Amino acid sequence: MAAAFRKAAKSRQREHRERSQPGFRKHLGLLEKKKDYKLRADDYRKKQEYLRALRKKALEKNPDEFYYKMTRVKLQDGVHVIKETKEEVTPEQLKLMRTQDIKYIEMKRVAEAKKIERLKAELHLLDFQGKQQNKHVFFFDTKKEVEQFDIATHLRTVPELVDRVFNRPTIETLQKEKVKGVNNQTRLKRIAKERQKQYDCLTQRIERERKLFVIAQKIQTRKDLLDKTQKVKVKKETVNSPAIYKFESRRKR
Repeated sequence: MAAAFRKAAKSRQREHRERSQPGFRKHLGLLEKKKDYKLRADDYRKKQEYLRALRKKALEKNPDEFYYKMTRVKLQDGVHVIKETKEEVTPEQLKLMRTQDIKYIEMKRVAEAKKIERLKAELHLLDFQGKQQNKHVFFFDTKKEVEQFDIATHLRTVPELVDRVFNRPTIETLQKEKVKGVNNQTRLKRIAKERQKQYDCLTQRIERERKLFVIAQKIQTRKDLLDKTQKVKVKKETVNSPAIYKFESRRKR
């Protein structure tokens, strides 16, 4: 009973999905509705028209005809490949050049330069990267004086303070006055760490100012290339320097 009921339900569903058709052609399958046939036929005709147009274009093409894309395309293994000019710039520089104006770059560079000068004035470049770059030269009259020379005795200080380039008191000063300032080792280490952090910040700002200067030069070079004056490239562009061009000299009227 249940099996007969399920069979009757399936037959009703099949009759609902199918389009009414003569009984002698039911063995051919579902009868397509007209709207589905029209969609399928329109799509077929559209594709055939497109293929016909492509065949006609290929037959009528002139192999000797010149078009400007030929100057940037070369044939590799039967495939046309477009030549791309590679610029020697980092992604950060390229992004900044496309989004910012040269005046904005120059303004940021000047601001960085002022911050660098302010940091240099505060730090006085004392004990930068361990030792100061300048030298102290002593002059003697005889070779014997050079052999007997002792820098601590000559500077009148203790040997432990000879390597210091600032705040180097003499022996008389150390005997007369008490030690002033911080003498706690933990606090001294913290002060030295903070000073090193400031020197690291100064180094980073100097590098940032240099990069901004290079970007400003590259933008200015691209603006100069818009001039129609005849020019010759003297030096290629690199990551750290812009391209150099030599322009034809013209007399101003």
